[in-house]
Amino acid sequence: MNGLTLQTFAAECAEELPGAQLEHPFGPDWEVVKVRGKVFMLMTEVPGRPVLILKADPGEAHALREHNSHITPGYHMNKKHWITLEGGTGVDKKLVRELVTDSYLLVVSHLPKAERPSTRTPTAPARGRPGERGR
Repeated sequence: MNGLTLQTFAAECAEELPGAQLEHPFGPDWEVVKVRGKVFMLMTEVPGRPVLILKADPGEAHALREHNSHITPGYHMNKKHWITLEGGTGVDKKLVRELVTDSYLLVVSHLPKAERPSTRTPTAPARGRPGERGR
């Protein structure tokens, strides 16, 4: 998947998530997607190519970077908690949807319970912790 297709598909995935809102707080070069005011995805071409920047569990982020050359530490973000995904061979819709959804669920899981939107989506677990698929 090329970089522009990556960003378009990621934006479509994010739009499907409850409470997700697109903003441009850093100007027109940055698309920032938030849930309840907390960032879970950024899209930009500032590094010279189209990229996604997503929140990730530190252990999972390390494993993702080890196994996929198109995943690097988060551009201009905390390298432990954020990853950057760029287009390329092996980057497919399944991976993009999973990373966007996992980023969203990670952010939602840290919101106060009263502020959490319903996270029941076609790719989210019916019950259990984020990352567990329905039982």
